[in-house]
Amino acid sequence: MNKVISFGLSPCPNDTFSFYAMLHNKIPMPFAIEPHMADVECLNQWALQGRLAMTKVSFGVLGHILKDYVLLPSGSALGRECGPLIVAKKPLTVEDLRGLRVAIPGEHTTAALLLRLYMNGGVNTVSMPFDRIVEAVSQGQVDAGVIIHETRFTYGLYGLQCVVDLGEWWERQTGLPIPLGGIVAKRHLAESVLQDLNETLKISVLYARSHREEPMAFVRQHAQEMDVNVMKQHIALYVTSWTVDLGQDGRKAVEYLVNLGRELGLWPGSSAHILI
Repeated sequence: MNKVISFGLSPCPNDTFSFYAMLHNKIPMPFAIEPHMADVECLNQWALQGRLAMTKVSFGVLGHILKDYVLLPSGSALGRECGPLIVAKKPLTVEDLRGLRVAIPGEHTTAALLLRLYMNGGVNTVSMPFDRIVEAVSQGQVDAGVIIHETRFTYGLYGLQCVVDLGEWWERQTGLPIPLGGIVAKRHLAESVLQDLNETLKISVLYARSHREEPMAFVRQHAQEMDVNVMKQHIALYVTSWTVDLGQDGRKAVEYLVNLGRELGLWPGSSAHILI
């Protein structure tokens, strides 16, 4: 084993659960992994800079990085009834939202992209770390917020209510699962290396799904929301058969999102293929 692969992942339970086996040498690997753990928006920024050989990113940034990166079929977070939520202290209409400050968990997150698609542009956003949004909305620092990850399960504790379920909206519009985040690798890597990386991701996810309690100490070590039931809800929602492999529906969902962004001029109209 002489190849070292730099790998970016988030501290969220779905990532630490899915990639536990990779990071703890529980499975055979043809290379060593050098982990870099950071918030997903930080990972998005690193991908824009081309810093890591392989990394988790939001699908909201994928269209910007296809010149340098290609999507791997395993390791993604897609699903149904699991999308970002717009929350506020009181009911709001779309027109209300147009004149308000709406917190987003990063400019290049899928959550931010879905908000802009839903609003057809015309929204005043304030970017902040995802785990600060519910408190910012609750304290009136912003008027509404788009929440992701564990906060989908805890926003009610802050006296907030769901204004719009952006995942439900996406599913009504497209009939497809909502693509949230995926694993990309440097496009210049040899095809054999890309295939090995994808196979390792796949085996790591399968290991976690068949040894569900074993990764939990590692998950708990990094989770923002420490309640074990919330962590398990998070994993159940975001680690699915699409995480093992995108499959036909998953590929359609990702390609639809990227092509929609191209049509709207949100990123360059690159002809580079999306998946290996």
